[in-house]
Amino acid sequence: MPDATPFAGLTLREFNDRLASSDPVPGGGSASAIAGSLAASLVTMVAELSKRPRYMEHASLHGAVEDRGRELTTRLLQLADDDAESYAAFGTAMKMPKDTDEERAARAAAIRAAARRASEVPLDCLQACFEVVLAAELLAGRCNQNASSDLTVATLLAEAAAKGAAANVRVNLPSVGNEAWAVETEARVDKLLEDIADTSSSCREVVRSGGLRGPVPAGTIDDSPR
Repeated sequence: MPDATPFAGLTLREFNDRLASSDPVPGGGSASAIAGSLAASLVTMVAELSKRPRYMEHASLHGAVEDRGRELTTRLLQLADDDAESYAAFGTAMKMPKDTDEERAARAAAIRAAARRASEVPLDCLQACFEVVLAAELLAGRCNQNASSDLTVATLLAEAAAKGAAANVRVNLPSVGNEAWAVETEARVDKLLEDIADTSSSCREVVRSGGLRGPVPAGTIDDSPR
C-alpha cells in the first residue's frame, strides 16, 4: 500500500478518498471488510442499548454479544488491511521478470502463493460475517425493541460484505494452481453464503414480527463458530 496507515486509523473521508483514487488498493475486498465491521459495530450497539432492567433475563447474552461484536469489528478492520496487502502482493508477483525459464518458474510460484493468500483473506471475511449475523440473530427478540431495526441493517450490511468477499475468493481461485483446494474452497464459500442468508433472514423475520424470545441456553454465544 502506498500509505502504511492502517485503514482503521483513517477518517471516513480519508478512506473514501483512498477508495475513490486510481490506486487499486484499497478495493472491493477492503470495502467489503469495512462494511462487515460496520455490521459488527451495529450489533454491539444493540447489545449495549439492551442493558436495561426490562431485559435483565438476557444480560449474559448482551455482555457476550458486546464482547464478540467488538472483537469482530477489530478482526474485520484488520482484514481490510490484509486484503489490500494481499492484492498488492499479487500485483507484485504479476510484475516479476519472465525472460528465462528460472524467472518464469519463480514468477509462477509467486503468483500461486499470492493468489492463495488473496483467496484466504476474503474467505476469513466471509467467516467473520457469518459470526456477525449469528450474533445479530441471537439478539433478535432478546434486545431493546427500540433498537431492533438496527439488527436488520446489520444483517443487510453483513450479507453485502459476504457477497463481496465471496466474489474476491472466486476471482482468485483459478490462479492458485490447486484444483482440489479450489473445489473445497468454492464449496465452503457456497455453504457460508447459504448459512449467512438463512441466519440473516431468520433475524429479520424475528425483528419484523416484533416478538420476544426466551433466554438462549448458557454458553450459546461461546459455542458459535469462530
